[in-house]
Amino acid sequence: MKKLFVTALLSISAAAAVAGSFGSQSVLVVEDDTGKVLIEKNADAVVPIASLTKLMTAMVVLDQKQDMDALISIDKGDVDMLKHSTSRVPVGASIARRDVLQLALMSSDNRAAASLGRTFPGGPEAFKAAVKAKIAALGMTRTVIEEPTGLSPNNKSTASDLVKMAIAASAYPEIARITTDSKDVIEINGRAVEYHNTNRLVGAKGWDIGLSKTGYTQEAGRCLIMRIKSAGKNATLVLLNARASSVRAFDALSIRRMMAGADAEPARAHPRADARTVKASLRSRGRGKHAKMRHRRV
Repeated sequence: MKKLFVTALLSISAAAAVAGSFGSQSVLVVEDDTGKVLIEKNADAVVPIASLTKLMTAMVVLDQKQDMDALISIDKGDVDMLKHSTSRVPVGASIARRDVLQLALMSSDNRAAASLGRTFPGGPEAFKAAVKAKIAALGMTRTVIEEPTGLSPNNKSTASDLVKMAIAASAYPEIARITTDSKDVIEINGRAVEYHNTNRLVGAKGWDIGLSKTGYTQEAGRCLIMRIKSAGKNATLVLLNARASSVRAFDALSIRRMMAGADAEPARAHPRADARTVKASLRSRGRGKHAKMRHRRV
């Protein structure tokens, strides 16, 4: 009995050491096939989620089964007046809803996401009601989403709740496809514009990604949701409030290595410790199986 207790204590200590090595303030990794928690750090802390919000926006929009070829006109009300974030989607542009969804998810464009909420059947209030109902249906008990972009710090959740959202979002083929496109070209106002995925790991060598979404605001830090496959294992990971994109990428790389059993030691906390590995993975972006680009006219 004493031996079993000591073994269990050592296992708990090892798990705590691994969780503590991550730069992201909240970390949760769940094995998809078994539901087993592989890594956990502050998984129930309620924090701002930035553009991770856009996965929820996409789900409720697709649930409405609107005409995805219908044109949406970007107007002044879609401009970010809270954070004053930039956008390459000009006011006055008319874009097919499917392309607006592409821009909101892949490139995390805030004007695109705002326009999806604005043109939701019944308007913004109906959008908020649909989001609230979706949150309840998914059992996301510690989640509040007030608007479609994630710019508001009032959009909050936990890593535990966001795993539920990621799993649900993966059931939408459009969301899975769009979030794993590395880039796309859309013609707007007669000009071809190339857009890129905000997650630089998408399309990078060695990564098998089934769902991806990044997020960033000053309040939320650098955030990431991914569903990945490594060494035959499928897992969902959530990283919240990393201080830099490099920290977020390093944490994701460490998780992939742990799943593959390539690292005998826990991941180091500082991203510079393995900067060359991270940079090599990112340099290969565009040569992986998810590197694809389509040319669309609107």
